[in-house]
Order: sequence, then structure tokens, then C-alpha cells
Amino acid sequence: MKILLAIDGSAHSRLAVKHVIAQWSRAADLKLQLLHVDPPLTARVASALGQAEVARYHEENSHEALRYARSLLHRAGLVFTEQSLVGDPAELIARTATRGRFDLLVMGSHGRGVFRNLLLGSVVSKVLQSCKTPLLIVR
Repeated sequence: MKILLAIDGSAHSRLAVKHVIAQWSRAADLKLQLLHVDPPLTARVASALGQAEVARYHEENSHEALRYARSLLHRAGLVFTEQSLVGDPAELIARTATRGRFDLLVMGSHGRGVFRNLLLGSVVSKVLQSCKTPLLIVR
């Protein structure tokens, strides 16, 4: 089974990591990829910081967001790959799941957002609308 696990470093994504370990740690054919998508900085902030600082900022954010997942997955003895991107999280998560031909996309849901997103987080809602890959939402 080929699983894409979208991580943002939140408590909900930590629950998603634990769920993947509980459900698939014994699967012989598991191919697991962690994905962190960092939203871009505004053009004004990026311009003030400079290209090298912006790159370092996004690298540090991804490292921090993935740290807990890496630790748990290593302790569970699972092999995985990682990918870090910068852009619109919902768009890039859906695109990665589709282009990578994953069997399953796993995400944690904050359940935050405006009134229309009372049940699910806005990123999860957008991914649901634009991705045909089966999605497991962990809350």
C-alpha cells in the first residue's frame, strides 16, 4: 500500500501519524511518504528577507513540522520518504497524491475555519474537493 501522510506539525497531524503506525506498521508492502507544505510568505516579507533567508525559513518550518513524525516512525521501525514543498497546502497535497498515484492520503483535521468548514479544516475541505485519491481524515 502506498500512503501519503500530510503533516503540518499540529496535534492533529500527530494523531494521524499514530493512526498510520497502528494500522499499517505490520504491512509488508507499505510505501510511506511524509509531505509537509509550508504556505508562502507574502511578497513584501519575502522581498525584505531575501531569497536565502526565505529558503532557510521554509526549511526550518518543514524540519520542525516533520520532527515528531520522523521520531515516531523511526521508533516503529517504518521506512519512509519525505517531501517538503512551499505553496498552497491544499493544492500541493492534492497534486502530490494524484501525481504520485498514492493508494491513500492521510491527514489530520483541525476542525477550524469559517462557518462553512465547521466540521473539517479548510485545507482538508479543499483537498476533498480537488483530489480523487481516497482520503482518511484523523480527528
